[in-house]
Amino acid sequence: MSRTKFSLFPRQLGFYPYIWLIYMALFIYNMQFEHGVKKLIGYAMLALFVVTYRQLYFASGRAYDFWIALQMLLSAILLTFYNPNYLFLGFYTANFISFYQDRRKFNIAYGVLVAYILLPMIFHLRAIDVSQYIFFIPFIAIMLASPFGMRSMHRRQQLEQELDQANEQIRELVKREERMRIARDLHDTLGHTLSLITLKSQLVEKLITKQETDRAREEAREIGQTSRAALRQVRELVSDMRAVTVAQELVEAERMLGSAGIELQVKGDLALEEVPDLTQNMLSLCVREAVTNIVKHSRAKNCRIHIERTNAEARIRLQDDGIGLCSGSGMGNGLNGMSERLALIDGSLTLGSDKSGTQLTVTVPIIVKDGKDGGGAA
Repeated sequence: MSRTKFSLFPRQLGFYPYIWLIYMALFIYNMQFEHGVKKLIGYAMLALFVVTYRQLYFASGRAYDFWIALQMLLSAILLTFYNPNYLFLGFYTANFISFYQDRRKFNIAYGVLVAYILLPMIFHLRAIDVSQYIFFIPFIAIMLASPFGMRSMHRRQQLEQELDQANEQIRELVKREERMRIARDLHDTLGHTLSLITLKSQLVEKLITKQETDRAREEAREIGQTSRAALRQVRELVSDMRAVTVAQELVEAERMLGSAGIELQVKGDLALEEVPDLTQNMLSLCVREAVTNIVKHSRAKNCRIHIERTNAEARIRLQDDGIGLCSGSGMGNGLNGMSERLALIDGSLTLGSDKSGTQLTVTVPIIVKDGKDGGGAA
């Protein structure tokens, strides 16, 4: 049974929660001016306040309501019975109130925030002079306005995430439709041809058994012609697919790497002019698979892509500064898929890895065998 590793704050938030936690030192410092039991109770309440701060990053639903209510109660007690400077604890609560999606809960929590800030300040009216009140007014205004601004920001981030998810679903639907179209085209285009090859192969086997070698030789020749026709059909089918150029794929690669915190540097001939659509499409698929592997497995900070083109071939070299290849990294299937794709156009793949990272080089000929270009023209 696996144990969940303890985390003080959600890792995806980075150092943000810790920065807010540093400001607690100011409130701990103010508590030293109290005395006796009141001082001990004050420290205990500050410690409990830190607990509520931590829990609010993980809680949801009723648990979130409980922890935010407890945090406001502690702030109100400290502000009322201790020092007016504990007013600034309200910034913590204002931040967490902004996460409420439910309008009713947001309004209730905001009303309580206003009450527990303003009422204790009225309670301290005779204890502090006018200059201190003037000092507090800008901070109170910012505190009371911040939940609205932050709530708007959270809402915008949520809408952006929903839009990204919707776009991803659209892309998946397009891919699914493309697969179905390819499957139909393969069935309609190659079904008859492959059936013919099967029948002729069975006929050749029978002719050899009957020692009718001349006729068997003729049938074998026809099988070769039919298989070459099938190869042309496959190339034509792939050429008719919605081609993605290397330049277009690099835009998507930059977005994917950027979202993973990996900086991309690209050098060379991005356009790959006069490189056939089929070759461009295969190179794009290899770039996509390689970038996916870098994001998932490399733990890299930087990725460099170098594109070269000669009269005879096009070459793309991808290099990262990650941990290199290791057993069980899950990259095998992706590399096998790239090799299989490249084999269709007589391309090759080389892979190198050490402690400084991984380097993958994809090379494809611009002119493929049988005198046909990578566009798959018959």
